[in-house]
Amino acid sequence: MKDKVKGSKVNRAWINDHVNDPYVKLAKLEGYRARAAYKLKEIDESLGLIQPGQLVVDLGSTPGAWSQYVRRKMSPRTAVRGGAAVGELNGSIIALDILPMDPVEGVVFLLGDFREPEVLQRLTDEMQGRQADVVVSDMAPNLSGIASADAARIENLVELALDFAQTHMKVRGTLVAKVFHGAAYDVLFKRFQEVFLVVKRIKPKASRDKSAETFLVGTGLRRP
Repeated sequence: MKDKVKGSKVNRAWINDHVNDPYVKLAKLEGYRARAAYKLKEIDESLGLIQPGQLVVDLGSTPGAWSQYVRRKMSPRTAVRGGAAVGELNGSIIALDILPMDPVEGVVFLLGDFREPEVLQRLTDEMQGRQADVVVSDMAPNLSGIASADAARIENLVELALDFAQTHMKVRGTLVAKVFHGAAYDVLFKRFQEVFLVVKRIKPKASRDKSAETFLVGTGLRRP
């Protein structure tokens, strides 16, 4: 009974924090599907990553807030209606997730598990021989609470994003990947340093203070 009461208090506290979160309110006002849009927005505005005319691949895209943000950046002169940019898209956006995502105008969405070879093949087929300018990855595993197992799951997803970037991204391209502080963090940071010429660690203001998430940004692939 005590556990149920404690859980109820925790849920109420989370709901209260969520409802009063300024980024949640801003997302509703500006038509983004999730507050996560402002994490990518801050990273992009500080580094100038996303430009019209690019090919951007959005891994772990659902519910679509990052794709929405990229879509708006690629249509700077168009109107925003109902949370989506409306008008000509100058560039290409391919999104992928294991969960369904409501359509975002101009965004190609693929439903599937990035860890499966056939899903990766569908993604590369959709790229039609082009190399990505920017790859953004908000992929995260379902955490079990077992530190060693969770670290392995996180590391695996980020490694997949790194492998994809090395194979399907332009030499001067950029990978933005979500990671978590913990057992896998130092390993992943070193891997980024091995793969990229420039590596930055960014904890956006939109990331909750209590969250262990941060983002690694790698730019410029090191040549073999």
